[in-house]
Amino acid sequence: MITPRTCRTLALSAALATAAVAGSALTATAGDDAPSLAVPAQSAKLLDRQVLPALTFGEPVPSGAGIETANGVPVPFEAQPVQGFSGNLVQPDGSYLVLSDNGYGTKANSGDFLLAVHRLTDSGDGTLAVAPGGFTLSDPYRKVTWDLTREDRRLTGSDFDPESFRQAPDGTFWFGEEFGPYLLHTDAAGRLIDVPVPLPGVASPDNPELGTAEPNLASSKGFEGMAQSADGRYLFPMLEGPVAGDDPQDLRVLRFDTVEDRYRGEAFTYRMESPRNAIGDLTQVDDHRFLVLERDNGQGPTAVFKAVFLVDTSVTDAAGHPLKTQLVNLMAVPDPDGVAGELSEESGFLTFPFTTIESVDVTGEHTIVVGNDNNFPFSAGRAEGTPDDDEFLTIEVQADLS
Repeated sequence: MITPRTCRTLALSAALATAAVAGSALTATAGDDAPSLAVPAQSAKLLDRQVLPALTFGEPVPSGAGIETANGVPVPFEAQPVQGFSGNLVQPDGSYLVLSDNGYGTKANSGDFLLAVHRLTDSGDGTLAVAPGGFTLSDPYRKVTWDLTREDRRLTGSDFDPESFRQAPDGTFWFGEEFGPYLLHTDAAGRLIDVPVPLPGVASPDNPELGTAEPNLASSKGFEGMAQSADGRYLFPMLEGPVAGDDPQDLRVLRFDTVEDRYRGEAFTYRMESPRNAIGDLTQVDDHRFLVLERDNGQGPTAVFKAVFLVDTSVTDAAGHPLKTQLVNLMAVPDPDGVAGELSEESGFLTFPFTTIESVDVTGEHTIVVGNDNNFPFSAGRAEGTPDDDEFLTIEVQADLS
């Protein structure tokens, strides 16, 4: 039987064995099937760990009728689960605005999951609570031209799969989503104010406007991360998977002009450490630097690679790939002060062994906040048979992010 301690030990052993390999960065060459996982010595430190319990529910609208019981959690639910966070905008007061994605993973099983942004506040004891200030997404002005799931035009996980979001200076929100992929523009209350913006020449099998055309992007590989320029004019949506014909290790980061309402080409190409990896989020630091979450698809004892990179687009290699510097190995976050308690007391390191880690935000000159998508009720990275909580780590890093 795999116990929670066994999961932590196996995952940490893999991470520390990786960290023992000398190297200045994780490296991979085009076509590598098993790239080197050399990790540099870290100058990172865990400052805080906050948890929203998995069994947190919100609006009393039934959900989960299309899924089966997982990790001992009976379905359907009498209310909307507050879960699946794919984006986090840390607010000036320290609260979090977090974006829930499509719900349960597919169009077919998420028609009763309301797309939502929640506001979370610290309860003072290491736990988070849902607070006023969130909203659900809707289309009362009929900007969507195809049929929606609900007659009241509240948007569900069968309509869109939002994976990233940013707030514009005027208070409106932009969402990057995967089904199209589309950019969605809403007012401050989550109501669509523009028609969904497709990515020209790119479509996934879930695109509702695909018709007889052939998709050239795999399902669930649309816009995963999305950064925003300091003035709010430009968005930088990032595909999670390669477009047909692209190198499978390279991901496109586009540039969208919100003033001219059009794409202005590709901003840069992000090169993953392995074509088997995926990305979780993209956040802009300044006019040429970005944070990227990159991960493998393992959880618990099979999780090996989860990391935060600083990407500098002003320095590129011969192929045009920007410089990458690893800031944090999330499979071995140094915790010298014992912030994570029993999770790190034996080794001095906290593992973050979740399948999907999908939010990163800058909170200070040397601090970031990283959060997981708990895929409730399916993921069980901390303990076999137990649904993952939503966890947020505040981490001090060496790089100057000012």
